[in-house]
Amino acid sequence: MRAYERLLRYAAVDTQSDENGAGTPSTEKQYAFAWLLRNEMRDMGMLRVYTDPSAYTYGFLPPSPEMKAEPMIGLIAHIDTAPDFSGAGVRPQLHKNYDGGELALGKSGLVLRPEEFSDLRAHAGKTLITTDGTTLLGADDKAGVAEIMTVCEKLLKGDRPHCAVGVCFTPDEEIGHGAAKLDFIRFGASFAYTVDGGPVEEINYETFNAAAATFKIQGRSVHPGSAKDVMVNASLLAMRVNAMLPPEEIPARTEGYEGFYHLTDMSGDVSRAELKYIIRDHDGERFEARCERLREIERALNAEYGEGTVELTLREQYRNMSEIMHRHMEIIHRAEKAIREAGLTPVTKPVRGGTDGSRLSFAGLPCPNLGTGGAAFHGPYEHIAAEDMDKAVEILTNIVCTPAKDLMK
Repeated sequence: MRAYERLLRYAAVDTQSDENGAGTPSTEKQYAFAWLLRNEMRDMGMLRVYTDPSAYTYGFLPPSPEMKAEPMIGLIAHIDTAPDFSGAGVRPQLHKNYDGGELALGKSGLVLRPEEFSDLRAHAGKTLITTDGTTLLGADDKAGVAEIMTVCEKLLKGDRPHCAVGVCFTPDEEIGHGAAKLDFIRFGASFAYTVDGGPVEEINYETFNAAAATFKIQGRSVHPGSAKDVMVNASLLAMRVNAMLPPEEIPARTEGYEGFYHLTDMSGDVSRAELKYIIRDHDGERFEARCERLREIERALNAEYGEGTVELTLREQYRNMSEIMHRHMEIIHRAEKAIREAGLTPVTKPVRGGTDGSRLSFAGLPCPNLGTGGAAFHGPYEHIAAEDMDKAVEILTNIVCTPAKDLMK
């Protein structure tokens, strides 16, 4: 079975995570996909297949006799899809021999245009998979899941000698919890790769440093006719909070290594208001400076309006994995060699986001990120080419089939 065929089947399972969910997984529906994968791995013949109470699903391949001395390599992907756009009722659309031009997304009225998504022209002649415009596709990260499963199927058929392989499919990556309960002892890998990126030739081992911030604002509501010097309008104060941040340092006006403040949610009235932000920067010192700016806003407004008017909560989400990966560049070299053997030129690119590998690397499991071939994640314009998924399978196979001695050549 080709990887894209698995993706079509997996996309039908709704697995959206929920940042307000109380447990792990944050949504009960993630279990259905975890159990599906568990059963599929068992049917394939993988060993020590197990789904734990938090929906982490493990499976293992023993090494070929000639590669018993090689370290175990882990492959990781996440089962949840983003909570910010519907993942229910996904109806993937196949466009065979795509011409590289505009594509209408079902009857939604949305159009996928090369002028807006520059990768589309490179997919001319391929089988492009899109949404129907009403949901996301779920290639983030069901494409990674499908590619890993396809690699395991190939290896179990004895196509090539390979090292021991550990697989783990995690819940709740999209809300920053995907690595929180991974069992390192059960997993047992010396190092791993998350398969959760974009173009298949990309390797990511630099991520943002990340935090989530919430401002809760307590106002004072009185009749507007007698409000002078008494009323504190929480919604207006919320607007002041945002106005105290640099207007150019937002996602829509930054790229590459530039960090940002991103207002994700806002609500309020005269009495109470709330603002939620995510804070991102690749550089550790600049990241800390961004967090400190938020604290300064809290202090300044409380000094003006009274202590307790503004309450800031800051929660670190993940850190830049480059701090760890620069000590383990042989893992990157292995991926680069695998990509070259697949006929592509490897590209290392910083992630304007994070992956499970960020936390895993700091927890002692070096874990860069590899591409799935997907693009425009988290919304109705998400798309991926079947042939790129085939390349991802080839790259992953090369990674686990390369003896360490061959990396020196």
